[in-house]
Amino acid sequence: MKENSQFIVFITIAITIFGLTAIVNSQTDSCSSSLNLRSVNLPFDAASLNCDAVWDSQGYILRYSQTTPGTWTFVLSAPAANSYIAMGFSSNGQMTGSSAIVGWVSSTEGGVIKRYYLGGTSSNLVEVDKGNLVLTNFSFITNQSSTVYMGFQLVADQPQSRLIYSVGPTGLLPVAPNYRLTEHFDKVSTTINYITGQTSSTGSPYTRLRRSHGALNMLGWGILMIIGVIVARHLKSYDPLWFYLHIGIQSFAFVFGIIGVICGFVLDNKTKADVSTHKALGIFILVLGCLQVMAFLARPDKVSKARKYWNWYHQSVGRLLIILAVANVFYGIHVGEEGTAWNAGYGAVLAILVVIAVILELKLWFRK
Repeated sequence: MKENSQFIVFITIAITIFGLTAIVNSQTDSCSSSLNLRSVNLPFDAASLNCDAVWDSQGYILRYSQTTPGTWTFVLSAPAANSYIAMGFSSNGQMTGSSAIVGWVSSTEGGVIKRYYLGGTSSNLVEVDKGNLVLTNFSFITNQSSTVYMGFQLVADQPQSRLIYSVGPTGLLPVAPNYRLTEHFDKVSTTINYITGQTSSTGSPYTRLRRSHGALNMLGWGILMIIGVIVARHLKSYDPLWFYLHIGIQSFAFVFGIIGVICGFVLDNKTKADVSTHKALGIFILVLGCLQVMAFLARPDKVSKARKYWNWYHQSVGRLLIILAVANVFYGIHVGEEGTAWNAGYGAVLAILVVIAVILELKLWFRK
């Protein structure tokens, strides 16, 4: 009796495991499974489509082929979620300037597919029903077995090989009448060879230049400038050492900042990205830095009556420069889409500097 009970338990567990495996397999799309869309009447042979896993972390599967001369068919699948999926065609691998097909399934409108022109990184520059993609009358988006399938046919002799994929934030779907897109949750840029079917992930162009621009400005304006101010305020008892340290640190900060700004101008000339606010703040910070250099050269003597006004000016401009620099560093990380790692790293450095400054302020206050 005991053996029969154990056998029944074993059979139950085995059936449960195989059943769950079958459910998972039925709910997860892959290139090893055939495309069987029950609710869509496909005007082409689904078995003729090439298949590639283009974005493993998000489970994106792309099927494609040239179904007729001048017509290409694409079917993109992803795990179903309450978010949009998007596929963009780019000339250089960047989002700005590309055109995209975006689709989602909502409880009110059902399946919706829209063309978008990605004119910039802000939502007001992403225009619906715009772009250079020419589509046929065939398109669909459907939710089947916990997978969303988006298909369309593109009129082109050869589609652009730089493809961008993105997934929207959960619960924030575009709605009528303007169908404005919210900022994507994640994205990836890839290159596809339509002849061989090979797909490779690619970084954004000028990645090294962009990160050099960010790192130099972060180090110069956003870190060394703050350290120089801390030295000037709390090490004056070590005269004249504090003065030479202050001048040396601020000089390095200014040089790094200048090089970072030059990198920014080169990057702006190459990419033509819409970063007008970030650029304007950067130029203003550079002007403030130049004013500080000129103020140092015109510094009055300690016994001069104008020295107190010079001190007020020098300290006020320095504080304003640092506040704007910190804000622009975080804003630059946002527009550069560098993600949480850069924010966390710079935020940690700022936190350490703030803690040091607070401790020194308390020490100065108790001393007084």
